Amino acid sequence: DARVRGWFLLDSYLPTFFLTGVYLLCIWLGNKFMKNRPPFSLRPHLIVYNLGITLLSFYMLIELILATWEGGYNLQCQNLHSAGEADIRVAKVLWWYYFSKVIEFMDTIFFVLRKKSSQITFLHVYHHATMFNIWWCVLNWIPCGQSFFGPTLNSFIHVLMYSYYGLSVIPSMRKYLWWKKYLTQAQLIQFLLTIVHTLSAAVKPCGFPFGCLMFQSSYMATLVILFINFYIKTYRKAPSRTAVKETPVTTEIKNGFHKDYFAAANGLQNNKKAQ
Repeated sequence: DARVRGWFLLDSYLPTFFLTGVYLLCIWLGNKFMKNRPPFSLRPHLIVYNLGITLLSFYMLIELILATWEGGYNLQCQNLHSAGEADIRVAKVLWWYYFSKVIEFMDTIFFVLRKKSSQITFLHVYHHATMFNIWWCVLNWIPCGQSFFGPTLNSFIHVLMYSYYGLSVIPSMRKYLWWKKYLTQAQLIQFLLTIVHTLSAAVKPCGFPFGCLMFQSSYMATLVILFINFYIKTYRKAPSRTAVKETPVTTEIKNGFHKDYFAAANGLQNNKKAQ
């Protein structure tokens, strides 16, 4: 798309490919580096990181709502060129959405530094690595129009998620954080709504590329399958007798993976023994 030509990281795929490779390499080398070293706490870093992502997500949410309202976007199907300056405004927000995906690589780096390698699951790495690359393609070919819906929902979910993580770092707030289970439910609803919205443009076309609609629907379907599998394993699995006797472990959700509440959110280990 000529409207995004010259924008940072977009003119060539190589930087996106290189950064993804560095991300995967950091996971591999980082686990080796940390193997015989004690885990880092990183509490101050987690506070700053979670706050930063929360604020960025809130900005993207508000700006996408305002830009699409200004452009009179059609919720059922919106093409790439009819909204004029509003399309440019949407594209600028979606560039930040694309760039936020490389920032979110830090989710995994924090896992590595805190020696939580068991939490670096296929779902986690797949979601992080693919989103960054897919959104490079989106920004280059379909940077506005129908592409606005998924990021708007996802920005809202991220406001809830990363504010939750930020609050969980504060010890006095932990007893109030009862809603972690519903974050995964909200994510699943987000994916399903995005699929419905995407396919609505295929049922009643408005000029948005059909192939892109099919690809996005298929990709969202893989996330639905993986998230449902995660949800069943995390919340539907019957606890064993041993687990019932032990001190319960609080589980936290972050972009489709779970982690021990204190270890993941605060870099701390709950060493309490069952009474």
